[in-house]
Amino acid sequence: MPVALASPGDGTGRLFVADLPGTVRVIDGNDHRPFLDITDRVVDLRTGYDERGLLGLAFHPRFAENGRFFVYYSAPLRAGAPEGWDHTSRISEFSVSTPDRADPGSERVILEVDQPQANHNGGSIVFGPDGCLYIPLGDGGGARDVGRGHPPGGNGQDITTLLGSILRIDIDGAEPYGIPGDNPFVGREGRDEIYAYGLRNPWRMTFDAGGEHRLFAADAGQYLWESVKIIVAGGNHGWNLREGNHAFDPENPRESPADVPRTGRRGEPLIDAIIEYPNAKQPGGIGQVVIGGYVYRGRAIPRLFGRYVFAEWNRAGADGEGIIFAATPPKDPNRMWEFGEVEVAGSRTVGAYVLAFGEDAEHELYVLTAKSRGPAGKTGRVHRIVPPPDDRPGKDANPA
Repeated sequence: MPVALASPGDGTGRLFVADLPGTVRVIDGNDHRPFLDITDRVVDLRTGYDERGLLGLAFHPRFAENGRFFVYYSAPLRAGAPEGWDHTSRISEFSVSTPDRADPGSERVILEVDQPQANHNGGSIVFGPDGCLYIPLGDGGGARDVGRGHPPGGNGQDITTLLGSILRIDIDGAEPYGIPGDNPFVGREGRDEIYAYGLRNPWRMTFDAGGEHRLFAADAGQYLWESVKIIVAGGNHGWNLREGNHAFDPENPRESPADVPRTGRRGEPLIDAIIEYPNAKQPGGIGQVVIGGYVYRGRAIPRLFGRYVFAEWNRAGADGEGIIFAATPPKDPNRMWEFGEVEVAGSRTVGAYVLAFGEDAEHELYVLTAKSRGPAGKTGRVHRIVPPPDDRPGKDANPA
């Protein structure tokens, strides 16, 4: 079950794919080689469906020189963690022993975060244009941001916990990591690592390779609304006061209250989502889980340039029928982004669950899919998004 694809940026053209059970493979043309295997360090996964596992992969900006890379995975609950909690999220550094092999003994644990439930783990770690490592964390799981491991008001609105936040750390500074001095909560109330908060489950997060290099994150909804957000430094992105841009009531989560909150519990403004659509649990819903993608900066499909390409895990009422979308930025920055479905080889769906996207060194996009809901079988695939053969200049054709 492929959930992350990354380019090392070392001029080799290789791609690396992380598989949920705990392996990373090198894709070099038609050759797929083992790179890293940490299945023995990943928590035992449920074969039918699981949100835990090896969730993120990021190469150091100077990987070609230092051979360092980072992974995010779900480890068994560590000693000293709260009793009854589910597992521990671990961000670790590894190094290579040869160009195509990682040294499994080189692991250096950077950060561990205990998780009360199995779901809502985020995990798509990424280096920003500033050289810092960004780490998305879900709200601790369960539902509605309440229950075991969730304080009154929820983890999403609690800046004293790392859960429900996006972190920003310096992995080239102090041990095990440094805190950038311009992080929003340095010197004030809140955890120094937090870059932004108010997230439920940021499932796939990426920086735009062009423009203003903004940070995009898809935030999986509860019952009613799926959304995409441009992450703002120090920003409160709403959960669990909001689901998308709608009010959220943890006591009545299947109805959106009419009165939409505009500020958080400390009076700070709530940041609006740029995209939202109805979940399949409500009439007219599109799908079940939003999957974050990329702003397209490649050359193969000019009509997509500057548009945000993202996906839906599974179309409403279907079984393994993911949808790819393309969203266009509005001329008025205060308006929502308009989006539509991308036709794939003449079909409205990709014929599998969409799990994630990836980008190569040339900023061309890949979509990661599987026929199975869980980490069982061998149905995982990596597809490159290319134009159809007859997509000539000036011809109105859909990418395939």
